[in-house]
Amino acid sequence: MKAVFFEQFGDPEVLQYGDFSDPVAAPGEVIVDVHAASVNAADWKFRAGQYPSKGEVKFPLIPGRDFSGVVGALGSGVDDLNVGDAVFGVLDAGREGTYCEKIAIKAAIVGKKPVGLSHINAAALALTGLTAINAVADTLLLKRGETILIQGGAGGVAGFAIQFAKYLGARVITTTSAANIDYVRGLGADEVIDYKAQDFTKVVRDCDAVFDTVGGDVALQSFTVLKAGGRAAFIASGAAAPKPSRSDVTSLRPAVGRSRKAMERIAELIAAGAIRPPELKLFRLSEAVEAHRLSQSRHFRGKLVFQVR
Repeated sequence: MKAVFFEQFGDPEVLQYGDFSDPVAAPGEVIVDVHAASVNAADWKFRAGQYPSKGEVKFPLIPGRDFSGVVGALGSGVDDLNVGDAVFGVLDAGREGTYCEKIAIKAAIVGKKPVGLSHINAAALALTGLTAINAVADTLLLKRGETILIQGGAGGVAGFAIQFAKYLGARVITTTSAANIDYVRGLGADEVIDYKAQDFTKVVRDCDAVFDTVGGDVALQSFTVLKAGGRAAFIASGAAAPKPSRSDVTSLRPAVGRSRKAMERIAELIAAGAIRPPELKLFRLSEAVEAHRLSQSRHFRGKLVFQVR
């Protein structure tokens, strides 16, 4: 099969495109013929050697965490999926390897692709949806009538989170650049702050929750907008949530588990019309270096997706 891989950690230029061995399904696994795979910030961090530690890996490595495709073969013991089923999903936590034409994955964590949704859009919503739902519903426990600030609203995870929070009945404030204001309003944001023109700490206050997808100083400053008893969830600040600057708020790091049930939650939201796919920029696998350069720059909105077939 064709795949994108690298033989040393480094800049985007370490990515190579070429032939790789086809995977074989172990018991309880399926082989999925990948039609699309999305590009996530975790992918370039993995390529750069930020995690896992350099002593825990054996080269060559294939990046990528989520995908959409068609079941091509069944491992022994799999009786709830069939060859030809259209599926989407996210690899097990700690595992990478979707920038390729075929993957082996546990059948138990694969979901049926929503009918009417393209493979490209399904791949774009897999890890973003899993992360957003876990952060907003399972970690922050956001309730109807509450106010949430979502940092970096034009990104894939944040864009899903805006729509999901509105579906739950919350009031949504988000930050973005001026060029993306109309985009995030279209996703349902009630209030939009141009972070280049306004200091969000001066205009936002008394939030019940914050979901930060930006990291750095933005993450640390986010505690200031919470009301007493508020909670904040962080996905761009490393493996642990940052220490809060106040004793009356809670800082949380979502633990994003994989399961078929989780993928079915995403499919149900799509079927209900609560979520629409993000704006997309498509690449071929052979354009992985360009895709990673753009992903690492963070100067885009929506999702970057590889069209594999």
